[in-house]
Amino acid sequence: MQSQDAPLDANCPHRLLIDQVTDKWSILILTALDANPLRFNALKRRLLGVTQKALTASLRRLERNGLIGRRVVTLSPVAVEYRITPLGRTLLPPFLALYRWTVDSLPAVEKARHRFDIVGDENADAIAA
Repeated sequence: MQSQDAPLDANCPHRLLIDQVTDKWSILILTALDANPLRFNALKRRLLGVTQKALTASLRRLERNGLIGRRVVTLSPVAVEYRITPLGRTLLPPFLALYRWTVDSLPAVEKARHRFDIVGDENADAIAA
């Protein structure tokens, strides 16, 4: 049996997978593909702020991990369509729970940020000492 600290180890395969499925674009891509498959450009338009390079890299990681599927659409012009796989769909409930947490906790987080910003780095210096 592995230690509870194993995911904290940089060499732990679970940590790599956690990093890959919880990065900002992966969560948003899987959520966007929940309703229906999307072509690359439609997905890019849905994810405001994503660069073509970041979207391409995220899509490749998700496909490699079996969380999305890729299909070439042979219409004119040729396009690529992405869809969430059954394995990828299993991540939607935890993502939804995380989203609900952000909605419910945002006021408390904003209060904490405000408190931190007022106190500034005074506490950070004390903690570091």
